[in-house]
Amino acid sequence: MTAGAFEAGEPVLLIDRKDRRYLVDLAAGREFHTHTGVIAHDDIIGAPEGARLRSSRGSAFLAVRPTLADAVLKMPRGAQVVYPKDTGAILMLADVFPGARVLEAGVGSGALSMSLLRAGAVVSGYERREDFCARARANVERFCGPEALERYRTEVRDVYEGIDETGLDRMVLDLPEPWRVVPHAGRALRTGGILLAYTPSIVQVRRLRRALDDSPFDLHDTVEVLHRGWHVEGDAVRPNHRMVAHTGFLTASRLTSS
Repeated sequence: MTAGAFEAGEPVLLIDRKDRRYLVDLAAGREFHTHTGVIAHDDIIGAPEGARLRSSRGSAFLAVRPTLADAVLKMPRGAQVVYPKDTGAILMLADVFPGARVLEAGVGSGALSMSLLRAGAVVSGYERREDFCARARANVERFCGPEALERYRTEVRDVYEGIDETGLDRMVLDLPEPWRVVPHAGRALRTGGILLAYTPSIVQVRRLRRALDDSPFDLHDTVEVLHRGWHVEGDAVRPNHRMVAHTGFLTASRLTSS
């Protein structure tokens, strides 16, 4: 992540007093407009991270660099993204490590790709839609830097039809029918490699688990992640009224024989 003063060309997160968040790409001469006034990009460029700015109408904004979670929730997308609460669990369940060779199928807008790359993996992405491939690469470059593209290769292809790679360490699927990939995964992963699938429906999980039971995979595990924040203000401490509950099921399994 970049340090020091803000520079033209990088994204900045502006947060108002009501905790509304705006992701802005800085460019000399441009302006950021909201109903609470205007801030010139030139007032942000050169300012230190954590700067507090005033709009033309006097509204206060805090300027910070976006975290990966901020980027995922605010970035341009064409497909539904894997939420940050699930991404962290995916990295742990799939045991993604620096240098791991990972096949990601269903790259969508690149949200999960960015997390895999930030964890140090070398990622090959299969995606059926060319526009999604292009958007994913643009988002990876925007938030992870152009050097991340050296470890990120995407192909416009259907993983259901087969996988060219062999000796993979990990495979991460965000697809409607992951059970159709299980036979291909058994040939593409190395022994001890991990397959992880993200599925919204428990019916999908059931079909996937049946396919895994009839394959060389073992040690299956299915979980979901529920995220609840807390309101803490002085002595007033309570759970938030709203929580991010079910978004998807995570099923991981390990290839134990070829």
